[in-house]
Amino acid sequence: TSSHTRVGILNNPSSKIREDNTAIARGILTAFLTQNNSNLKSFLNKLSKEETAKSLAAGTKIAKFLIPGMDGNTFEKKYNTLGLDIIKTHQMFCQEVLKLLPGQMAVISNGR
Repeated sequence: TSSHTRVGILNNPSSKIREDNTAIARGILTAFLTQNNSNLKSFLNKLSKEETAKSLAAGTKIAKFLIPGMDGNTFEKKYNTLGLDIIKTHQMFCQEVLKLLPGQMAVISNGR
């Protein structure tokens, strides 16, 4: 959030939700919950790279991608306890309320 913009993320996965296929989604949610804006932006840029996704899929721990200045301990504690229920809740909201198909993307705007 800033004086001009707010950003939020809702996950709408197209496949069955499991720990091994939600590392990036859980990393994004954890960063939103634990980091300040400048660290959040840099970390999200790093997570959005294709090589990061490939590395996480190959088993690399997400802690390897933390950037200098991030509160790594707080991030890791939250990441390890976040669970999958929040992603399932996001998925249900996207499909039941927003009427999105599984995996379908959308941009939602709400004036401030």
